[in-house]
Amino acid sequence: MKYQPLSLNRISNLSPSLSQIIKNWGLFGILLLFVWSCENKASSSQKKILTYKGQEVIDQAIIAHGQNLFENATLSFSFRDKQYSARRSDTSYAYTRSFKDGSALIEDMLINSTHFSRKKNGVSIEVSKEWADKYSRSINSVLYFFQLPYLLNDLAVKKTDQGIKQIKGESYHQIKVSFQIENGGDDFEDEYLYWVNVNNYEIDYLAYNYITDGGGVRFRSAINKRRVDGLLVQDYINYAPVDKKMPLSDLITQFEKEALIERSRIINSEITLLSNN
Repeated sequence: MKYQPLSLNRISNLSPSLSQIIKNWGLFGILLLFVWSCENKASSSQKKILTYKGQEVIDQAIIAHGQNLFENATLSFSFRDKQYSARRSDTSYAYTRSFKDGSALIEDMLINSTHFSRKKNGVSIEVSKEWADKYSRSINSVLYFFQLPYLLNDLAVKKTDQGIKQIKGESYHQIKVSFQIENGGDDFEDEYLYWVNVNNYEIDYLAYNYITDGGGVRFRSAINKRRVDGLLVQDYINYAPVDKKMPLSDLITQFEKEALIERSRIINSEITLLSNN
């Protein structure tokens, strides 16, 4: 016998009780679908609001840090006996690092995070892909942290406002940052939290987790704040929790309890910022 799907006419020909059950479940299903659709739209709308708020806070932080000056400019500074620079133009950027290795001068260049080259005493030398990748990650890491929050407006960055948090009697916007796979680089799985002061929009604290080199969690507290030609420069105390799998949101409580372990200090010097125009 050929199968025929139930139609409304066939439902009406069933016994009254069975017909009513099917109709009721049909109405109930439509109601469930309507409720789910409303909740889904509300959730999507809420996410958009939190994303918009996160973007708004970061935009204000970039201005507060004076990092709108990075456009078409060359930034340079010294960190742990090495000289770094970031030169930006409308469509590209180049990072450099130079240092003494014995009597030799080593000069590294990384263009748009994709092309690495090295010179020794002014002469280009060949570097294996493994070491080129290692050097590139090292250069990127130093310059990335120095240029925060400016680089949080890269296309791969996703920013979400998580509300106001109290830290040592001050109010802060807590902003979660994650990365899309596309254009997110090798570290797209890393996550960050930034605590942005509600009064001056300066980033006083940040935390992040990472997977490379065995993985872990870090928390940074800003110190030595000063202005250099309108640019807010700040160094950091770099902390780690005892449990390297600790959620980022728990680090503030651990910091206030003085339960974090100091790992290092991020101290920058000889900062200059020159317009390319």
